Amino acid sequence: MASTTVNVVRYTALLGGVFYGIVHRRSLQKAHDAEVKQHAIHEREHLIAEAKEAWKRKQESSKDGVVTDPEDPRFDLEKLIAKWEADSQ
Repeated sequence: MASTTVNVVRYTALLGGVFYGIVHRRSLQKAHDAEVKQHAIHEREHLIAEAKEAWKRKQESSKDGVVTDPEDPRFDLEKLIAKWEADSQ
């Protein structure tokens, strides 16, 4: 049998290790959560910038007056083909 002093040291070390593990896990989790949040913010900013660029391109392409939607009553196939030919050259 182990003496009481050895048992006190053993259980103190065990409880100290458990406490350290809990604190260390919390600090790692907090850092990971901050990184995930920062990544989500960066991704959202990237998507917004991409959408703005797409909107600009759409606005610039609609300035020539060619309607590309076949369901639109103003749709003219000849103008659309002429625009495609001009863009390809």
